[in-house]
Amino acid sequence: MNAPDNLFGLVICGGESSRMGSDKGTLTYYEKPQRYHVYDLLTPLCNKVFLSCNKTQAGSISGHYLVLTDLSEFENIGPIAALLTAFNLYPEHNFLVAGCDYPFLQESDFRNFLSQAGRKCIAAAFYNSQDKYEPLLAYYSSKAGALLREHFNNKEYSLQYFLKKINAEKFIPDDPKVMISVDTPKEYVAAQALIGSVNNL
Repeated sequence: MNAPDNLFGLVICGGESSRMGSDKGTLTYYEKPQRYHVYDLLTPLCNKVFLSCNKTQAGSISGHYLVLTDLSEFENIGPIAALLTAFNLYPEHNFLVAGCDYPFLQESDFRNFLSQAGRKCIAAAFYNSQDKYEPLLAYYSSKAGALLREHFNNKEYSLQYFLKKINAEKFIPDDPKVMISVDTPKEYVAAQALIGSVNNL
């Protein structure tokens, strides 16, 4: 599969991880920190991939990976900062976005998602059983960039609200487990054990 020239990948790892107590991007499930694992998952699907982070995290990232640090005007407003920064720097590109706290995702899940998401849609996202979008498992077209900027100018920072407002396409994966977000130490230990048992089969 040849990655489209205008599709960039964006791994979101700029959160505070307050419930986890440590940076979720540095947790290990598959022999390397999760932020690098997700980067590798997106690489075959995208023309270029970036790790999106805040200024504090930037210094700890290996030089082997491309990094986008949140621009100062977008600091401390949540994950929308990653997208606003990305579109500010690359306004003509589309972005495949993946959070670093979904350890059960595989490359095939993203392939299925991209094959079903309409190429002409403004945005599309994984959709869960609580009738909510997963804004950090999503595709945002270049058209979404200007709309997100309007969203920001109106002091609206919720990506969930943005996706609902534009009626983004919904993608329901075959296995809902891929949308499980690991946010606490207890969940991390459980996810590690489950992944380890599968890998040992």
